[in-house]
Amino acid sequence: MSRLSRLQNIDGLRISLETILQNQCSLSESDINLLNNAVAKLNRLKTKKGLTNKHYQMEVADIVELIFKFFI
Repeated sequence: MSRLSRLQNIDGLRISLETILQNQCSLSESDINLLNNAVAKLNRLKTKKGLTNKHYQMEVADIVELIFKFFI
């Protein structure tokens, strides 16, 4: 996957999560923390350069785990 494609995917997910945070006033403190952690990890991932596909997948897996916990 090209770096540009990765950045577009990261930005799309980050914007979606930030929209959820802004529009859902009924979120618990735990849910807010999970989403904020996911957004922070996405922001850090965006700045990392030279990641192999394996490292990128590991980073994304951590973010997906946070989002999964939010939905459960």
